[in-house]
Amino acid sequence: MAAVRPAFAGQGGGASAQAHTGSDQDAARLQLVKDYADTVLKDAADRYHFENPSPLLAGGINVYTKEQLKWIFPESVDFPDGREAVWSDFAVQQNLMRVLAALSNLTGDPKYRDSAKAQYAYYFAHHQDKSGLLQWGGHRFVDLLTLSGVGMRDGLPDSPHELKNAYPYYELMYEVNPAATAKFITAFWNAHIYNWHTLETSRHGQFGHEPGPHWDNTFDNPAPFFETLGLSFLDAGNDLIYSGSMLYKLTGDKGALLWTKRLADQYVKARNPQTKLGAYQFTQPRRQHDPPTDETRNDYTFSEYGDRAKRQIGPDFPGHLVLEATILFNQQATTIYCDNALMQIQVASSLGDAGKDMVEATRVGMDAFVNYALIPDKNLLRPMLTDGTDLSGYVLKGRGYYGPKGRVLDPYPASPEFMLSYARAFLVTGDPTLWKMARSSARAFGLGDIGETPGKSIQLNLATDNANAHALFSVLDLYQQTHADEYLQLGRVIGNNIVKQYFHHGYFTPYEDTIFANINAIEPYALLALDAAIKGTPAKVPYFLNGFGFYAGFYRFGQGQTREVSEDFLFRARKSQPNPQPTPSQ
Repeated sequence: MAAVRPAFAGQGGGASAQAHTGSDQDAARLQLVKDYADTVLKDAADRYHFENPSPLLAGGINVYTKEQLKWIFPESVDFPDGREAVWSDFAVQQNLMRVLAALSNLTGDPKYRDSAKAQYAYYFAHHQDKSGLLQWGGHRFVDLLTLSGVGMRDGLPDSPHELKNAYPYYELMYEVNPAATAKFITAFWNAHIYNWHTLETSRHGQFGHEPGPHWDNTFDNPAPFFETLGLSFLDAGNDLIYSGSMLYKLTGDKGALLWTKRLADQYVKARNPQTKLGAYQFTQPRRQHDPPTDETRNDYTFSEYGDRAKRQIGPDFPGHLVLEATILFNQQATTIYCDNALMQIQVASSLGDAGKDMVEATRVGMDAFVNYALIPDKNLLRPMLTDGTDLSGYVLKGRGYYGPKGRVLDPYPASPEFMLSYARAFLVTGDPTLWKMARSSARAFGLGDIGETPGKSIQLNLATDNANAHALFSVLDLYQQTHADEYLQLGRVIGNNIVKQYFHHGYFTPYEDTIFANINAIEPYALLALDAAIKGTPAKVPYFLNGFGFYAGFYRFGQGQTREVSEDFLFRARKSQPNPQPTPSQ
């Protein structure tokens, strides 16, 4: 039975918000998430193998028809008529695994945690290759119709391994199978480190390596920006850093910690030495061919023609080092100062003395970004080069990786993700510059004044209509640190707003007429964190790292057109707008 949204009074704009934050609504929110999880486990379950169904789940559900989300592959030699596969990418379900574990912790019902454990056990038994890699990630998933792994092009398992900000739930994985978890993490490193001596890293990893750690390699500690075939995107590096840290935390593997710190330091070394800004990459792509002269070609923006920032933007900035590694636009800044910062602050804090240098390096970088990029009175961030050059108003002279000819680079809003990462970093470091960003963002998003410092001179807006999960996690962090009840009251208001704005048809979706629900939504995660904070048991909810992961592959549209898109394309389809514009993957 689908969950029904309770009637929450006093939400966004209501004058009686405090009067409606009692135990009845608290219990109703928890029950709603419990009902939601029951709906997911029912609607997303394997419905194709009646005698012996797998415990795996489809990643998306049509909220109207209950149809499970399918990936439609183009025609190929092996599949002349194309192929449809039910999309089950376990790497893009790791928030849900944490939600299931938290539900069992909070309700005492073991079935939710047992479901998550069964999925990890099944993956280890059926979808771990001899090297230790799993069939999941950016370009592979398991088709629930066949229970076989498929790739990004035509449904054959011939695509590389890739994780970007997925942050698997390693603690539960390790509880299920310690040996298989350690085997995966070392395989992950083996597949994505192309050269251990230089730590040449790529977002794409190949299957079939010999199992076992390679921590005994020597390291030459190269200078930044050497040329490589792979792309050292930080969002891919984040998962390597996280996995290595977790392997050390879970097993005490000192080799894993050593190489994790070496990799994290590569990105720090690639920061601009004067400004301390950056870096999204620590290498640059090697030019393998002369670039085409025809800008309309699909492959015009490929990295095989050399560094894409140097090609598209570099000629307009002589005397500046313009590389993909020195660009700080919205995507790069969010990855560095939100995703990487949240992850490194958490793992470094959990490592104790062994993580102090990672905390300090993260603080210095975040501090620099506030000083150079923030327009505080507007909560806007400047598009920049890492040498401090402000690119606001710059017009792209030709098509390239960073957009079409004529695109104007404008300052962009600091999203609630910045509030979360900067508030957490302040709570760990006490750096007042970091609080400046968090406080500015809170005001911009209608939360009022979160204080001169946490818990001091608070003037919160309890009539806010803010319904952002990152904002909720932020105020819960502040409550946990200060125990100032005002933060918890605000958390209840945001939680009620989340239910009001995002809970539709038994699922959490961006709009009421969204067609497919993503079972990896973070809103139920935030509501469980709120419930745990109210009960004084925050440890019952796994730490939120803002993991999300992604899948991208070639998708066949209605008129036989084929494009490479991410799964986000399908989750943006609405009844009122059934054909959103596809977004290409990196």
